[in-house]
Amino acid sequence: MVEQKKGYINVIYFFGALGGLLFGYDTGVISGALIFIREDLGLSSLMEGFVVSGVLIGALVGSLFSGSFADRVGRKKAIIWLGFLFSIGAVGTGIAGNVSVLIIFRIVLGVAVGGASALVPIYLSEMAPAAIRGRIASLNTIMNALGILLAYTVNYIFSASGRWDWMLLLAIIPSVLLMAGMFFMPESPRWLLQHNQETEARKVLSLTRGKDQLEFEIESIKAVKKEGKVPLSQLFSPLLLPILMIGIGLAIFQQIIGTNTIIYYTPTILLDSGFGASSAIAGTIGIGIINVLFTLIGTILIDKIGRKNLLLIGNVGMTFALCTLGLSTWFFQSPGWLLLACLCLFMVAYSASWGMVVWVVLAEIFPMRIRGTAMGIASTCLWLANIAVSLSFPVLLESIGTSLLFLIYGVLGIVAFVFVYKYLPETKGKTLEEIEAEIITDKSITSAMLEREIK
Repeated sequence: MVEQKKGYINVIYFFGALGGLLFGYDTGVISGALIFIREDLGLSSLMEGFVVSGVLIGALVGSLFSGSFADRVGRKKAIIWLGFLFSIGAVGTGIAGNVSVLIIFRIVLGVAVGGASALVPIYLSEMAPAAIRGRIASLNTIMNALGILLAYTVNYIFSASGRWDWMLLLAIIPSVLLMAGMFFMPESPRWLLQHNQETEARKVLSLTRGKDQLEFEIESIKAVKKEGKVPLSQLFSPLLLPILMIGIGLAIFQQIIGTNTIIYYTPTILLDSGFGASSAIAGTIGIGIINVLFTLIGTILIDKIGRKNLLLIGNVGMTFALCTLGLSTWFFQSPGWLLLACLCLFMVAYSASWGMVVWVVLAEIFPMRIRGTAMGIASTCLWLANIAVSLSFPVLLESIGTSLLFLIYGVLGIVAFVFVYKYLPETKGKTLEEIEAEIITDKSITSAMLEREIK
């Protein structure tokens, strides 16, 4: 019976994180497909940017509305709807006959990607106990890394034939699996309690909590619930604005420190450095494997050394890789091995830190009564930054060159280090309600509950 319960819990976490795999696949697959799409459809640098950014434009919409939608209908139902959109987008991009249709369905796909980026971390963090919440919430990033690796592998398999349509179409398999599997998963216990379904919430919490911890969390959630819902305008109040700005800052920095230039354009960078098409795509598989391995390492470290320390350490590695990449190409013709080594070092540092930790922190730091909406705003800012980087990269690469561009990203990495060091609170080992009480009231949840009882 215990083994069955443990197995069911693992299945919950798997399907909860499956949206992360689709997120990774649909953002990563375009890197290899783009080489052949460019030839078949005769893309200019600007249109190339739009093909990549179609997903990002849709993601902007998905992240903006998914939080409030999930607050209304529940995390579970919202993720099922995302699975449906993933399926429509996969089919549409796979059968697209021209660039306009391709971009339209990339936007549809992006709505699902944006929604998944906001909702999957929330669902996992609300399901997991505090002691392992970092590891469980980071499953989203592990699945994201696996999705990127899967995309790179599929790209390589079809690189000889140049069948970019199959590269895009195969996303239908995990999208249908997500849609079907989530029907059998439980709803978030915190959402259930917010909507007066305490009996069902207790059943869900009892899967992963002991009796004492269960009662403490139930009372903590109730104490937070008494504060009531916060109007959107209150997000910008002196009380909540600082934490919203921390979330927005993290989201934007994750995108402007060079991340998506590596994920989306690695084959293009290698191709321009003398690699053949198949060799360039094969190089991305190595980077994808590194991404998965070091995401797993980050998952082990996140609940040991903390969110903040991991981000700071990762910043150092990423900035060093970008500056080395920029300086080596500035002063001499950088050999292919050095270029690939810098790209791999960047992915090592990013995968173990910013690629994973940012999503975990965003799902933790916002108060329950504004979590969906605040996560939506932060995700929207993330995708706006993503769009700006992805649209500008091909044009900037053509106009100012690799050297200066990567040096700019390196400088932004230094700014991100200062931001995290100065403003980000540590959330390791605390329940979501404890984090909320300490950030908003500067008191522990126990003290806050005791004050309410006295009153």
